Amino acid sequence: MSVIGEALAAVGHALAVAGSMTWQITWSLILGFTLSALVQAVVRRETVAGLLGGRGPAAVARATGLGAASSSCSYAAVALARSLFRKGASFTAAMSFEIASTNLVIELGIILALLLSWQFTLAEFVGGPVMIVLLAVAFRIFVRQRLIDAAHDQADRGLAGSMEGHAAMDMSIAAGGSFWRRLGSRNGYTSVSHIFVMEWAAVIRDIVIGLLIAGAVAAWVPDSFWQRLFLTGHPLAERLWGPLIGPVISMLSFVCSIGNVPLAAVLWNGGISFGGVVSFIFADLIIIPILVIYQKYYGTKMMLVLLGLFYVSMVIAGYVVEFTFGPLGLIPATRTATVGTITPQWNYTTYLNIVFLLLAAALLVRFFRSGGAPMLKMMGGAPPARPGQPVPQAGGR
Repeated sequence: MSVIGEALAAVGHALAVAGSMTWQITWSLILGFTLSALVQAVVRRETVAGLLGGRGPAAVARATGLGAASSSCSYAAVALARSLFRKGASFTAAMSFEIASTNLVIELGIILALLLSWQFTLAEFVGGPVMIVLLAVAFRIFVRQRLIDAAHDQADRGLAGSMEGHAAMDMSIAAGGSFWRRLGSRNGYTSVSHIFVMEWAAVIRDIVIGLLIAGAVAAWVPDSFWQRLFLTGHPLAERLWGPLIGPVISMLSFVCSIGNVPLAAVLWNGGISFGGVVSFIFADLIIIPILVIYQKYYGTKMMLVLLGLFYVSMVIAGYVVEFTFGPLGLIPATRTATVGTITPQWNYTTYLNIVFLLLAAALLVRFFRSGGAPMLKMMGGAPPARPGQPVPQAGGR
């Protein structure tokens, strides 16, 4: 076979693996984004900001719960956290919200269960709160008020990062009434469709890149490389090294949000420890492009503080999961994550994909028929110059 033929075969293999993973997770992503849209449709941004003024346990708990019901796009979550900080939320609460909105969301849990196993979903929802508590304590001990004040001054400059327009949009239902009455109304349908499509538009790039990277790595990188990197064959060293190296690989992959789960599946099959997978997934908030945004938002000193504290908390959370789940027998005994080539068959995956693709099509049609198209052009717009300045409205129209 010629060199060109071998190259084409290698590319074809990588694309086949990526396509196979896409087929396995399509319905779960649509389900997750739909459930997230239903929740976001009834929670207004002003309500969120008003609940995050303190930095004590209650404010952190509220931030965690509200973040888990919010966006799964890392860039939008980072922009929204700054917006909340400017509107009066404490820095600790804003960061807690940011972590929860990318690591404790429904769609992440579903895709983890499908590509890896339910144990990883459980680990994510155990390790996430651990990381948030560690950060809250670290902020109180190590971050001085003058640094927070300087970060607030920098945030008020309104420098643009990424997904600013998307983060500023309030797409919740404008009308009043009970929860079910609001969701069942025509305005509720419109609001859900707007949130659903905009959430997809925010993360589709990372999902596609993540799947392509995972397909390429699975097809081209030999298992022996990962086994040496992750110290496979040395049980204690492997468990200690995994949470340390996981975030570093995530940082260098440039993939954030749920787009890094397919690569996490490849790393798990390659030999990284259970806690290493968890810390790898948490590190979507310290990839290099987001660190650049932190520098714009809060200044260089706070960016370095966030990098250091986030990394340490991710590593410790990985250790907590590793050394808690192990004795409880909750770490999978085999490494059989779904990263191979699978031919579509008439099974539950196919039926669910058909049903949820029809649902996505209905929401997409509603989005465009209700005037949602201009919102797509506003996704990367500049943030409001002042906390009180009006922001784009959507939903409930």
